[in-house]
Amino acid sequence: MGKIAPSILAADFGKLGDQLMQIERAGAEVLHIDVMDGVFVPNISIGFPVIRSIRSYTQMIFDVHMMVQNPENYIKMAAEAGADSITVHQEACPHLHRAICRIKEEGCKAGVALNPATSLHMLEYVVKDVDIVLLMTVNPGFGGQSFIPEMIDKIRECHELFARKNCSPLLELDGGITLENAGECMQAGADILVAGSSVFRNDIQANIQKFNRIV
Repeated sequence: MGKIAPSILAADFGKLGDQLMQIERAGAEVLHIDVMDGVFVPNISIGFPVIRSIRSYTQMIFDVHMMVQNPENYIKMAAEAGADSITVHQEACPHLHRAICRIKEEGCKAGVALNPATSLHMLEYVVKDVDIVLLMTVNPGFGGQSFIPEMIDKIRECHELFARKNCSPLLELDGGITLENAGECMQAGADILVAGSSVFRNDIQANIQKFNRIV
């Protein structure tokens, strides 16, 4: 069974507490939290004080996605703010294995993210060490983008890599996920679907329930 992970990036921050309660009541178990620095991606999002402030209001798993340069510098802060899993980008980590080890030292699950144009070969020597592989299905930085269709092939190829390496990290997709393409993504092999606009637009609880029926 897969999971839907609402992306806090698409929430109304003036109603954040209420919207977090809505998605949790509707059955969401994972909250996807993007941390952006305006350098690695052309946008700035929430920081660790906000993560810390909402940690006590929900039991959802905090899936923190570090879209920042030099993410190793922030792993401890993310963990202390309440992250359950921390995902770093291969493109931002010159010492990727070291970053994975540091995440685990902090007691969190470790994830590695790849941008759409990044080859799966970049995972060859670390995939057995990670708990999550996150495939970006849009170019990162902004919400509301359209899913890149070619990523369906990449999802399938990622599973071939898992089989070849005899490992089974969770496969997470982030970007352009909608009720219309969620089924195809799950059939291709996704375990976790990150959805922002498709969750927080209009009736939040109804949207979560629809996604849950698919995943």
